[in-house]
Amino acid sequence: MDDSPYGGGPGMVMSVLPLRRAIHALRAASDVQVHVAYLSPQGKTISEQTLPELERHEHLCLLAGRYEGVDERLLVRDVDSEWSLGDFVLSGGEIAAMAVIDALTRRLPGALGDERSASEDSFVDGLLDYPHYTRPEVVDGQAVPPVLLSGNHAEIARWRRQQSLGRTWLRRPDLITLACLDKTDRALLEAFIEALPAGSKGGHS
Repeated sequence: MDDSPYGGGPGMVMSVLPLRRAIHALRAASDVQVHVAYLSPQGKTISEQTLPELERHEHLCLLAGRYEGVDERLLVRDVDSEWSLGDFVLSGGEIAAMAVIDALTRRLPGALGDERSASEDSFVDGLLDYPHYTRPEVVDGQAVPPVLLSGNHAEIARWRRQQSLGRTWLRRPDLITLACLDKTDRALLEAFIEALPAGSKGGHS
């Protein structure tokens, strides 16, 4: 499955022929087109926004790289797309493949107990999720925010949106920069920032 690289250097390279035979056998056995996605640090970053590009394929083959990678000739002729979990290196693409499988599976109808779970997750609308609470109401002096106990669904929705905006601004300002915020969102975010304790704004502006 692997051999030393031409030109010298460390590590091993996954060979063309065993992988090509496996891919060809898979495509021959399928009655629809098989999309082969290679998982490597050099691929397009997988995100909530790019997952639909993989989701639309009825048959998806995930090729996990190993060692120094895969012979370039296989990538040129037999691979349809290249994907990465982010700007870091793993020992192999197996963990990335499992992440893709999980991310795609939970998007299938009926996969989750409540369909709203997927639509309200972090990154779906370009923002981080709001904080969540459950029983008991008070733990070691820490109480659930009163608005969540009010029964006022409009105020709860407003609070959650504000928390989502604020948390994104604090933790992932890059996402806020890309988000298309309307007048209401901007007002909620400004109010969130104004309410922060002195010194907690860090380097934000």
